Amino acid sequence: MTDPLITVRGLTARCGHAMLLDGVELSVPEAQVTALVGPSGSGKTTTALALLGEAEPGIRLSGDVRVDGVRVVDETGATAEAARVRGGTVAYMPQHPASTLNPPRRIGSVLTELARLHGADARMRAARAARAAARRHAADALRQAQLPCDRGVMRRFPHQFSGGQRQRVALARTLVCGPRALVLDEPGTGLDAVTRRDMARELALLVDEGLTVLLLTHDHDLVRALATRAVRLEDGRTVDEGPAARVLDAARGAGTGRTRRSTARAAPEHGSAETVPTPAPRGRVPQSSPVLQVAGLTAWLGTGRRDPVLHDVRLDLRPGECLGVTGRSGSGKTTLARCVAGLHERHDGGLLLDGEPLPVLRRRTAEDKRRVQYVWQETRGSFDDRRTVLRQVARTAVRLRGLPPERAAEEAAELLERLGVGLRTADRPPSALSGGELQRAALARAALAGPSVLLCDEITSALDEDAAARVTAEVARLRREQGTAVLWIGHDLRTLSAVADRVLVLDGGRVAEQGGVREVLGAPRARATRRLTEAEPVP
Repeated sequence: MTDPLITVRGLTARCGHAMLLDGVELSVPEAQVTALVGPSGSGKTTTALALLGEAEPGIRLSGDVRVDGVRVVDETGATAEAARVRGGTVAYMPQHPASTLNPPRRIGSVLTELARLHGADARMRAARAARAAARRHAADALRQAQLPCDRGVMRRFPHQFSGGQRQRVALARTLVCGPRALVLDEPGTGLDAVTRRDMARELALLVDEGLTVLLLTHDHDLVRALATRAVRLEDGRTVDEGPAARVLDAARGAGTGRTRRSTARAAPEHGSAETVPTPAPRGRVPQSSPVLQVAGLTAWLGTGRRDPVLHDVRLDLRPGECLGVTGRSGSGKTTLARCVAGLHERHDGGLLLDGEPLPVLRRRTAEDKRRVQYVWQETRGSFDDRRTVLRQVARTAVRLRGLPPERAAEEAAELLERLGVGLRTADRPPSALSGGELQRAALARAALAGPSVLLCDEITSALDEDAAARVTAEVARLRREQGTAVLWIGHDLRTLSAVADRVLVLDGGRVAEQGGVREVLGAPRARATRRLTEAEPVP
């Protein structure tokens, strides 16, 4: 093993009386990929932030963390020297990139500014030459992040990208700084299989050129493709470290039994501990009238119908049915969900709920809001750090169902427990929860409304196998017991084929094809679908 560029010894993190990290130890060798794996809530993101001498509000660090010989955390917390390594030595890409992107600034100007700040060679040239060099460097970073580098993309604002594209913009922001080490927190979240494969190839080339990578992910296929070594965390402790394949195999053996036990606990009325609850069998969805109809939906980003993103999209959804929506990153999936949720107003075409027009969100009644709930991809920004997660989840049942606060809190705690977020965890501020725990809390918040239509946008892509099983079990329960219709947006074709009755494939904002799961994914007719299934074969 080469000398480590990053070393962590005895790292602890506390939030109030809660111990989030307890003596974490790891090393990250130079010019290699080291994977940091473990269940959701095991402390991966808190560990990653500590490498920059940073932590979420209310979290206290201590221990010995060194980056390229610079101590960034000591027994009293982050050191003053930590600022020296941020950006140029080590750069961090967060799991939820929207929180790091400045809404009123075009991405091209941000990337160019970062290139000039961190490019010593550019600062030594004349101003005009420096600007040109910075623009070229910004374009290279976009290309390496699997985004077009044309003028149209450079002039976009963050909200004009899809969730997967924002993930890649955040990756470009880290690459443009020219760091020696990259810390990537779930870089494959929101990416289709083709883009994820191409991104992995680009990262491998950068590592061959000397880049060091710490990869935080639940995607074990990505770990096997890229990582030399892996470190496994569990309950805030280092439980395994060594060759990536061995660590993953050991983790898989430990996790299989836990997944079965936890899904059985999540819904004990549905069979033995060996049974994972599943949606109603395909072909047995009640043949009732559609609860949701989308007719001729066209949407655009700019004023005057500029920058169209959806073209004449049509679909219907019946009670208890699950329609899976997939397609390449940027194909319009999130915009479709935002239109149905009433958040994207620049559109025309018909949106009907039980045959009645569904207005934009600001004109919807409380009952409309209760009946259509949206769990979006980047949940971190939807929680208020001043209130506990439990209180915010329960508030949905108070506001939209009129439950007394005590009863709403009981229902919220029960639902969160089924999803694997215990009371002690839920009774903390959002900053003390992991991204995966907040994702499940967001689902609980929407489910407590008792919706007729539930919009799920990539709600399992950043979850470990155990947490994802709990989520799919809960969605299955809502469909079976409450007749909730589900629009499930995702890139994971294996999960999509397991939960959906029908599939709709978007390509460039248009419906490429739709039909039964086996028909579309098993024998695809459209070229766009074939590319997806070739990159990620479906059993």
